[in-house]
Amino acid sequence: MNITKTAMITVCGRPNVGKSSLTNALVGEKIAIVSNKPQTTRNRIYGVVNHGNTQLVLLDTPGFHKAHNRLGDYMVKVTRESIADVDAVLLLVEPVAHVGTPEAELIEKIAQSGVPAILCINKIDTIEKKEDLLAVIAAYSEAYAFDAIIPISAHTQDGLDELLAELKKYAAEGPQLFPDGMTTDQPDRQVVGEIVREKMLRNLDKEIPHGTAVEITRFIERDDEVIEVDATIYCEKASHKGIIIGKNGAMLKKISTEARHDIERFMGTKVFLQTWVKVKENWRDNLNYIHSFGYKDE
Repeated sequence: MNITKTAMITVCGRPNVGKSSLTNALVGEKIAIVSNKPQTTRNRIYGVVNHGNTQLVLLDTPGFHKAHNRLGDYMVKVTRESIADVDAVLLLVEPVAHVGTPEAELIEKIAQSGVPAILCINKIDTIEKKEDLLAVIAAYSEAYAFDAIIPISAHTQDGLDELLAELKKYAAEGPQLFPDGMTTDQPDRQVVGEIVREKMLRNLDKEIPHGTAVEITRFIERDDEVIEVDATIYCEKASHKGIIIGKNGAMLKKISTEARHDIERFMGTKVFLQTWVKVKENWRDNLNYIHSFGYKDE
């Protein structure tokens, strides 16, 4: 079916509420990295969903949080700017019958923008009693007059059909923004770098992964269709480098193997991945480093 309508939708919420999982579920493939640690997403990521005659472009934003360094400032700025100039905002929250400070701040931004807003209550598969969900709906209805409130589970995909039907209401007549088959605006090498970073978030403890960045220094498609990737992992301390590499290189090998499997799935071909670890102290407070790792303002 030809695309005749489009809508730009910002997906926002506090860290670790399931924004990337929801974007991936709607798009139908992994374009945003997912982990159970907050502040996983650093950049704004476009996910593209073609549904009937409508193209939805989802802006998956970093979790709205209190910034502790320049990288944090950048992430909060990306979220604030994403609420302006879109057709609708989707505020994703957990099933808690209380409007937290990050949610209240985002609601305030939404109110100032005047953009239509949908409340999405995620993780309903964790709710035991229907009354608990009604209490969440009541708390948020009191805080703001949302255009729609839709309970969902990104994990089980429950409620996603209703959500898509709601999002399509905000589409306007217009040309297709992204070609068929394109699910994200991120360059392949950026997705590859983010997949490597996801594996660090999943395998390393505490704060270490948040002090890391990944730079893809080589990305070559050979004649036999094998893709050669060189990835350099930067961390902030020499002690962190030892932990990332692990005893006899075991941790780095585990991270690299898991990343390679996901990269091969994403690229649809064999991948030869080599990884190195280097120290760049305090890179998160150095704007040159932040920009060189791909976190650039539009």
